[in-house]
Amino acid sequence: MDARVPAPGHLLGTPLPELLAEFAVDVRALEAEPGFTGGAYVRSDGSVLFVRPAGRPEAEWELMARAMLGRLLRVPLPPLPDRYELTEL
Repeated sequence: MDARVPAPGHLLGTPLPELLAEFAVDVRALEAEPGFTGGAYVRSDGSVLFVRPAGRPEAEWELMARAMLGRLLRVPLPPLPDRYELTEL
C-alpha cells in the first residue's frame, strides 16, 4: 500500500478503476450472501486485496470500495448511509 495520504476529494472524485490502480489494490469477485457488501485484506507483503461481491449493484461497490480505501489510508470521508457499515476484524 502506498504511504501517501490522499485528500478526501481525490478518493471521492477519481474514477474507481484509476484509484484502485493508483494504490495497487487487487480486486476479486466472490459469490456471497446478500448482506456482504465487500471486504479488504492486507497481505503480509503490504499489498491489498478487495473482495467484491458478485452480482451487487455497481453504485454499491463504488461506495464500499471508496470507504474501504479511505479506512485503510486513514482518510476521513463522509459517513456511509445507515444501511452500510465498515467492520474491522
